[in-house]
Order: sequence, then C-alpha cells, then structure tokens
Amino acid sequence: MGRGVGIVEERESVTEQDRPPKADKQLDARGLTCPEPVMLLHRTVREVSAGQLIDMVATDPSTTRDVPKFCHFLGHELVWEGRHTIQATDNTASTDVQEYRYIIRKSD
Repeated sequence: MGRGVGIVEERESVTEQDRPPKADKQLDARGLTCPEPVMLLHRTVREVSAGQLIDMVATDPSTTRDVPKFCHFLGHELVWEGRHTIQATDNTASTDVQEYRYIIRKSD
C-alpha cells in the first residue's frame, strides 16, 4: 500500500495538490455492490501494464475496506483515495449519494 494515502473530501476548494493524478484507465463501478467492484478492478488490473494508473469510481461503501485490502494483498499501490457526495434525482425526489474514488498503480 502506498505511503501517505489519505481520504480527501472532494469539494470545490480542493487544492491542486489534493487532486488525484491522471490515470491511464478508467473504471466505473457506480451502482455495483460487493463483490462486483473488486472483481472488475481485478480484471482491469490485468488489462494495464505495470506502473500504469487505474481511476476507479464506486458507490458501494464496502469498497473503502475492499479496495485497500485488494491493493495490499496483491502488491498494488493505492496512490489516492477520495470521496464526495453527489445529488441523485429521479422524477419524484433527490437523494445524496456517496461516491468513492481510488487511484491504483499496478505493481510489476
């Protein structure tokens, strides 16, 4: 697991140094529940080269536990982790939804 990884609450006033690095591959796991986000991450890791970055976005809170453990056990680096709240609306109501974002560097 990477050193200095912390959770950053994303907001309009986030400084440039708090922003995640640009990734080589995007993974959208929003709306999926355990174990699907980590299964997709495992597949995506196989698709990129060593050293490349994956930008993963999820809405399942269990990813806050599962993604760091995935990285630790398989030797990948969790470069950045953040979360923010979005407002989801349908025809009748709006609700706040947490989005979780991870930047993972594939190991050698």
